[in-house]
Amino acid sequence: MPVNYEPSYRKLLAGGELENRVKEARKHLTECNLCPHECGVNRRRELGFCRAADKALVSSYGPHFGEEPPLVGRNGSGTIFFGYCNMRCVFCQNCELSFGGEGEIISNEKLAEIMLRLQNYYRCHNINLVTPTHFVASILEALLLAAEKGLALPLVYNCGGYEKMETLALLDSVVDIYMPDFKYHLAERGQRYSKVRNYPEIVKKALKEMNRQVGGLKTDEQGVAYRGLIIRHLMMPGGLEDTKEVLKFIKEELSPDCLVNLMDQYYPAHQAFEYQEIARRLTHKEYTEALQFARQLGLRLAQ
Repeated sequence: MPVNYEPSYRKLLAGGELENRVKEARKHLTECNLCPHECGVNRRRELGFCRAADKALVSSYGPHFGEEPPLVGRNGSGTIFFGYCNMRCVFCQNCELSFGGEGEIISNEKLAEIMLRLQNYYRCHNINLVTPTHFVASILEALLLAAEKGLALPLVYNCGGYEKMETLALLDSVVDIYMPDFKYHLAERGQRYSKVRNYPEIVKKALKEMNRQVGGLKTDEQGVAYRGLIIRHLMMPGGLEDTKEVLKFIKEELSPDCLVNLMDQYYPAHQAFEYQEIARRLTHKEYTEALQFARQLGLRLAQ
């Protein structure tokens, strides 16, 4: 990070606003509307779409070297993998976590300790919250506790893109780096493959708001990111035209210096074999054509 850069949440901490965000987020524990499903459940007594209760479920944490290069740097991205998800992707490669809830239920104090350990012991470049949406209340409280004890790493919000504007408002000036997926441009694909309604409409609004909050990706002298927007698009078999529409939206509606990761690592995991059209890997031709299209648009692509 630049010598004079201070993560957004530390400014909120100093003014007492971070504590206000925690109080507002806690309301969702008794009537949860954190994501577009708007289940409205009391999470201390019942489960909504995501199946998450009122405490964070952490599957694993540690320095991760498989993320985008600007997040990894020399010491790795400090990832915290949360269990459960607000989407039901039939091809999910981490279904044990997202569907099965594999992991340990922990207190907010323990989550704060994990954040500090990633900073002070592992020397990671950031705190990377993987699938965080349904645990925003726990995350904000843990962040407050950790920041009071000296946490000063950029916060990465690594999500599926299916976000609610009111929740993003809670995260404004808290999150330094947004890293959402933009999975589909066609609503039918979102419903069929991820069991969510109106995915394109919702993700477009979310991406515009994320872009407004943090802008294009900014890196330091070593190429390590400290603020901005990274967008992931996992290209799927038979989805070339859908991919092109996703890329066109990014080009036309978002900052020109946001980073786009056009990913080719799809394989038919979990329930994907039940869907004949996606029960295969991506072909080299499909990906090459999409990559060429992205370059023609002039997008800033992850290496």
